Amino acid sequence: MRQFLITMLLGVSSLALANNDNYKDMEPMKLTVPEMKAELGTVTYENYEMNTLTMKAPTPKMDFDFFKSKTNPGLKPYKFMDDMTFAGVPLFIAGIIAKSEKNAFKQQTKHSLVTNFKTGIDDYTQFFGPAAVVGLKLGGYEGRSDWPRLLASAGMGYGIMALLVNTIKHTAKEMRPDGSSANSWPSGHTATAFVGATLLHKEYGLTRSPWWSVAGYGVATATGVMRVLNNRHWISDVLSGAGIGMLSGELGYALCDLLFKGKGLLRNDIIGTPNVIDHPSFFSISMGIGLGTRDLDFGMKEYGWSDDLHLKFQAATAVGAEGAYFFNPYFGIGGRLRVKSSPIKGWDKIVDFAWEDVAYLYDEISQLADEDLVDIESTIDDIDFIIESDHLTEFAGDLGLYFNFPLSNRFALGSKLLVGRSIMQELNLDAKVAGKEYKEGDDPLKPTGDDYDVEWDYFTLGGNKTWKFGTGISLTYAYKQNFSWKVFLDYDVSRKTYTMDYNYGGFLYTMFPSAFENMSEQDYKDYFIATKSIKKTMHSFVLGASFSINF
Repeated sequence: MRQFLITMLLGVSSLALANNDNYKDMEPMKLTVPEMKAELGTVTYENYEMNTLTMKAPTPKMDFDFFKSKTNPGLKPYKFMDDMTFAGVPLFIAGIIAKSEKNAFKQQTKHSLVTNFKTGIDDYTQFFGPAAVVGLKLGGYEGRSDWPRLLASAGMGYGIMALLVNTIKHTAKEMRPDGSSANSWPSGHTATAFVGATLLHKEYGLTRSPWWSVAGYGVATATGVMRVLNNRHWISDVLSGAGIGMLSGELGYALCDLLFKGKGLLRNDIIGTPNVIDHPSFFSISMGIGLGTRDLDFGMKEYGWSDDLHLKFQAATAVGAEGAYFFNPYFGIGGRLRVKSSPIKGWDKIVDFAWEDVAYLYDEISQLADEDLVDIESTIDDIDFIIESDHLTEFAGDLGLYFNFPLSNRFALGSKLLVGRSIMQELNLDAKVAGKEYKEGDDPLKPTGDDYDVEWDYFTLGGNKTWKFGTGISLTYAYKQNFSWKVFLDYDVSRKTYTMDYNYGGFLYTMFPSAFENMSEQDYKDYFIATKSIKKTMHSFVLGASFSINF
């Protein structure tokens, strides 16, 4: 009997240690006398064979007690500001810095910015955080707070966010990139998404599993990216919105920690000391600003152009996900996925070239037809230049070696050596012309042909797929068990071939059918389409911050 009780006690102890995340959910154990059946057996000290004592936590019950306060015993109250990271502050400042590097595009009557990417998913993903928290809570999956404390924390967080966002919007009066309204900075959708992500992080990421935090902040980051791709926000709006959302969510919880103290607490944070020595493996979501090589010179003067077509790019937006598994505290392998988007400067200059081209081509056709065609409005009723992609975007995937150099339990320096593949999405300006066809024999100023409406790729710029190499340094701060913030500076280099296609006569076949009916397609391309490729080594630096899950 003594040996049996000792064995049972060892089994309970080992199982409790293995399930330390669930022990607080268990009801008090009731002592029962098990039915025992005497059997002969052998015990060997080299390999014990014993029955495993299984213990199950009570099945979660639906929780609809919205107004009933509950507090689990033995929990440590959170102190005011004790759980603040202020991670939103550098994001907000980064947004202010990015404002000065904002796209040079300005809404004008002679051209418009209409991107191909359109989705309404971001209208829903901004509410992923609170939807997940409410769903888990209703399902009886206990988080940090009971209903009254949770609702108060969420209400304060969203209230602070709404006050800050709307005050800044109506003060700054920043025009949206699509020209629809002057309330672009900061992004309300992104701020809403990051308040919800912080809510999920506080309630379940810190107390249950860090992967809830990854899900919350991952969806929030995707929401911000979609706001940029939808042409509703500049990157500066998204960065500042994310910063405001995170800071507001943390302040909401800090105020409720001050008001509620220990009342309404159901779980504390996961037990453990922040330690980058024992937990260097990580998965992170990052956001940063890309610098480095920011110009392309196609040298078009040698082809008779009035300009060399020297293109300059602004600071890029970089969003990525990264992870590595470490075999020991110092060495590991991993990979990175990153999207980097660089807006071009000076669309007005390119569009001015387009208008000059139209006038020049019209004059050329006038001379060919030996007519005095001087009124461009006679055959062109409407002309517009549509920017379908105002960014040169790189999609990159990398694999390689990761290094970790612990400075203390909480701080560590990191580095890496990566090799990967780079894919470019082209930059594109379309032209659209509508009017009446000019036919042979028409009065020069009164064309009698059919109406036409033609759209074509006026200017495109893209890069080929290439291999790339990268490295970087980082500083990691572990602020919680399994959680850390990281600031980093990454460097990448690649050798790319960039190709520019400049088609300034895409409407002439339709506008002057008689003049071009005998021209072959190849002759047309030779005369009206300029194609130039250049090779250039691109150096890229990305300065940013990331939220990491350590395991």
